[in-house]
Amino acid sequence: MPARPASGPDAAARLLLIERDPAAGRTLAGQLGQCLASTLEMAAARSGREAAEMLRSRPYDIVLVDLSSIADLAPRTEDAVARLVRLAAGALTIALSDGASVSAAVAAMRAGAHDYVAKPVSGPAFAARIGELAHRHGKARALTIEGGGAAAPTHFSGFVGASTQMQFVYEQIERIAPSSAPVFITGESGTGKDVCAEALHERGPRARKRFVAVNCAAIPRDLMESELFGVVRGAYTGASEDRRGAAELADGGTLFLDEIGELDLSLQGKLLRFLQTGAVSRVGDAGTRQVDVRVICATNRNPMQMIADKRFREDLFYRLHVLPIHLPPLRQRPADIVVLAQHFLERYAREEHKSFSGFSGETANLLVAREWPGNVRQLQNLVRRLVVMFDGGEITADMVAAADIESQAHGLGRDTGVAAPGRQAVLPMWQQEQRIIEDAIQTFAGNIALAAAALQLSPSTIYRKRQAWAEAAEQRRGAA
Repeated sequence: MPARPASGPDAAARLLLIERDPAAGRTLAGQLGQCLASTLEMAAARSGREAAEMLRSRPYDIVLVDLSSIADLAPRTEDAVARLVRLAAGALTIALSDGASVSAAVAAMRAGAHDYVAKPVSGPAFAARIGELAHRHGKARALTIEGGGAAAPTHFSGFVGASTQMQFVYEQIERIAPSSAPVFITGESGTGKDVCAEALHERGPRARKRFVAVNCAAIPRDLMESELFGVVRGAYTGASEDRRGAAELADGGTLFLDEIGELDLSLQGKLLRFLQTGAVSRVGDAGTRQVDVRVICATNRNPMQMIADKRFREDLFYRLHVLPIHLPPLRQRPADIVVLAQHFLERYAREEHKSFSGFSGETANLLVAREWPGNVRQLQNLVRRLVVMFDGGEITADMVAAADIESQAHGLGRDTGVAAPGRQAVLPMWQQEQRIIEDAIQTFAGNIALAAAALQLSPSTIYRKRQAWAEAAEQRRGAA
């Protein structure tokens, strides 16, 4: 067993990159060298056996493992990673692989890897991820980001936040924006799915053309087809003139279908035909018109559950689910909460011509500790209410309690959604378990196998529990 690395604060952290492609290895090493602290020492191995010898002879703090480069160490990826993890003697181990392979991710995590990252990677975002994992697992020596983290933007095309989770979202947007392929955005209500769609449009080659948004939940079903595809005069009572639909209006640009899960099944079939052919047929018109649009859709529901419930066509899902983006809920990125609150405070103070100095330390702690079921939108509404209700100065916990009508409506009173001293709101165990599991499924964009691996459960356990929760909910509705 190799000796453990020196633990002095000035000791250089050692990184071992296992990559069979020398060019790819040099590129990644160069990116990390620019973003991580200059005291980082990097070494490279081109095979699993070479890496094993290096790990036996010298301790390392970080081991980056390209899964395609270690086949010589063991026939199964899981066994090869497990062997390297044992030899690494507690080093931070991150698996890398071309493409987001679920089986590779599950194998690496089961074998003891701390994380899995799909290639190609962005240097700043990957360096930030390494730094976060190092702090979380107590291996933070010499893993600071060059410039104190200045490379991580706090504002990005309408988004506010510098957490690792949001850096990953920004990286996805940058990578996906130039394409014309459909994008499927998932995330809870209030996480900014519309902001994400607009960012994709603004950063892509279609930015000079129109961005047309349609809320599928807000338009009556009998009008939805004409809203999407247009209508000719006389097609039905009230159709007094020819009118273009959203698809034609967005020609050359982007069509954003928000809350796509609310679309009627019959119209889903017509949308599928439009995606396959690019041809629009107005209601009441036998002819068709060719249009060129990029389709972005979003939902706050679990698409796989909608398919299982026969409320969403599976063929339409796979036609739309080409480039997925998942927006994390606010509770999963607590580092952004105070940043967002301060951003909204400055914005609304300017609008109301008032002066606020910020949030007290106690108030900031209360905001970070909250669950925020309404996510960024809920936080935004709370801050706007604070600015309207009060004249200025420092925001205190009492001011938040007075403005927090959501918590008052749920009987939380002055707690502002957080436990007050001596009193704690505790959810039943089954609800806490359900929240943990559903959050994990959302994190992995509905992939139950990957969520199960992260939670160290079997997928059958998650399926069984979800079925039990659905049956219990049905019984409660029946009793009501």
